[in-house]
Amino acid sequence: MSFNFMLKGSSAKVQNLQIRKEVVTTKPAAPSRALSGPQRPNASNTPKSNSKETNGAANGKVGKASPNQLKVQKRAPVKRRTPSEATPAFSSDDSDEESPERPAKKAKAEAHDLDTKRRVRCREAFSEDKKGDLSMVHAADITSLDRATKYVLAFEGASESSEVILQYPSASPRERYLLVKPKIIKSDNNDFNALEDIIHVMRQVIDHYLPPEQRDIFDDDRSGFPQRLNRSVHHKSEEELRKVIDDWNKALQELVDEGIIAKALDEWHSIHPKLAERILSQACARTVSLGVKSLREYENGTDNVYGELLPRFVSKILREDTHMKSDQVFIDLGSGVGNVVLQAALEVGCESWGCEMMKNSCNLAETQQKEFQARCRLWGLKPGEIHLERGDFLTNTAIAKVIPRADVVLVNNQAFTPELNERLTSLFLDLKEGARIVSLKSFVPAGRKISARNLNSPFNVLEPEQKEYYSECVSWTDAPGTYYVSRKDTRKIRAFAARNK
Repeated sequence: MSFNFMLKGSSAKVQNLQIRKEVVTTKPAAPSRALSGPQRPNASNTPKSNSKETNGAANGKVGKASPNQLKVQKRAPVKRRTPSEATPAFSSDDSDEESPERPAKKAKAEAHDLDTKRRVRCREAFSEDKKGDLSMVHAADITSLDRATKYVLAFEGASESSEVILQYPSASPRERYLLVKPKIIKSDNNDFNALEDIIHVMRQVIDHYLPPEQRDIFDDDRSGFPQRLNRSVHHKSEEELRKVIDDWNKALQELVDEGIIAKALDEWHSIHPKLAERILSQACARTVSLGVKSLREYENGTDNVYGELLPRFVSKILREDTHMKSDQVFIDLGSGVGNVVLQAALEVGCESWGCEMMKNSCNLAETQQKEFQARCRLWGLKPGEIHLERGDFLTNTAIAKVIPRADVVLVNNQAFTPELNERLTSLFLDLKEGARIVSLKSFVPAGRKISARNLNSPFNVLEPEQKEYYSECVSWTDAPGTYYVSRKDTRKIRAFAARNK
């Protein structure tokens, strides 16, 4: 379960997407450790900084490009820093001075091996025959629901139905946005912000989809699209903003039509966590956010208390703790609205299962799954196979059949009763050798030792390893904590039995 829309104090926060800046010195990525398609060229001799943001002198770059300049050009890539992933803070500087350089990011995935079997491109997303066949919730649909109570026009003098459409990195239909903004704009307000969503889309496309030559043009310090969009908002000019988005649509459409985007995706073997987080956030904002009040059915003191593992924590589990691959099987027992199931399917590409017994959560999960799959196609991506089951995971027939094939089982048992934890341990007997269970509490009693009296205890087949998560990794607290990765390993039992024949 992920995404922080049920925080401590039972306050609902549905779109609390936290994108953190990484300030590191980048090194050339080894071919066997590539994270996703074309990576931004690394900055050379970049000093490390202890601050969250690094302000450097802006590089002099070319001005606005003609359409021909947007094509692949045969020249050496320009080394430049990676842009920030932080939520856009629209600039208050209306001058045409170049903006400071953004902090560099790591150019390779740490502790995550290359999954050569993974293919991420959704072929339907680049098919002209399927171009109009996409049912999704547009950004305009979100803001129109609460138009009178939560939103105001983004530009003075604009009409109530003023819209723009935005091109994504595929041949799919463009997304509609109403030009409105939240009435209250502050850090703890989670109302959908259309302008921020647009600039987030631009940022992810530039960072992950474009070859270096196009990336330099799209992200030029003076004439880049995010920079121009910032200026149009500061200038309070609807006409200027429409021109920026129109230019973006034409430039990106040209790269799609020429096959440059599809070619880039064909070189990917995984999806960057930040890109996955953006897609998941969009799906959540267009579905779960609208029905979050129904999750109040969860009751304290029962096995049904709701809590979430947030995206960066889930990414660490998938990539560093379990090293999941696209040909493996993932199960989330107690999957809530399905966030972790969807994240595993997208980020890893694996067969991903979830089981939840609360009716309202199941309804939201199924709605979110449909939107998520439409969003993946919009971004030109193909997730792994997804299965969402309703009912008790201890008695669900489909879960019982898939457990023996599972490679990783996630159980957020933070609030489970001891009785349920014990019953779960018996379920794990059906796991294959080497399968791993990730949990918030250990299933194995502290100090447990194999003896003749407890030889048949299911605890003996698990070898737990305690790990630590950092602050802001779970929804119920900002504090760090511990979790456990247990491996099914029967060697000690067999050895003990052999010694005591």
